[in-house]
Amino acid sequence: MTTAPALTGAYLWNPTPQVCVAVYGLAGPQGSKSPAGWGKSRKTGKTIPLMRESSAKVKPWRDKVQAAIQAALLAGEAQYLAGAVRADITFTMPKPVNAPKRRRTYPAVSPDIDKLERSTYDAITQAKAWEDDGRVIESHSRKVYPGEHPDALDRPGAIIRLYTLTGDPS
Repeated sequence: MTTAPALTGAYLWNPTPQVCVAVYGLAGPQGSKSPAGWGKSRKTGKTIPLMRESSAKVKPWRDKVQAAIQAALLAGEAQYLAGAVRADITFTMPKPVNAPKRRRTYPAVSPDIDKLERSTYDAITQAKAWEDDGRVIESHSRKVYPGEHPDALDRPGAIIRLYTLTGDPS
C-alpha cells in the first residue's frame, strides 16, 4: 500500500500511517433513521420516539471495521491515535452488473460518502483507536469500483489509513 505525501495543506503529517488496515465487506452507510415506536427516556422519564438505523448493512460493517482495527492494535501493527488525525479512506463498492465492462465507470450513486465515513469513524471509536472521531481535522475519502483505482481492493471493502501530525505531543 502506498503512503501519502507528508505535507498536505497547512499541516505536516507523518508520512507513514499510524493505522493502515484493509477491511473486506459491504460498507454500510450510517445516518438515516426510521421510527421504531415509543419508549421512556432514562434521564427524564418522558415518552420519546425510538429510532433505528434504516440500513441493515451498518452493524455488520461496523463490526468488521472494529475487528480489523482491534486486531491491528493488538498485533502492534497500529498505534493509538492521540491528537489531530487525518483520515484517508478508499471504499471499494460492488460494481453493478449492468455497468460497462471495458471502460472506467464511477460510483456516483448511493450510498453517500459522508454516511460511509460516519459508520466507519464510529467503528474506529468503538475499537478504541482514538478517543473520538472529533480528532479528525482532515479527511480524504473516495468510492471506487474494483480494479478501477490504484487503491481499489479486489472486492468490496475499504482501505483505512489514519495519520498523525509530525511532532504532535498530545
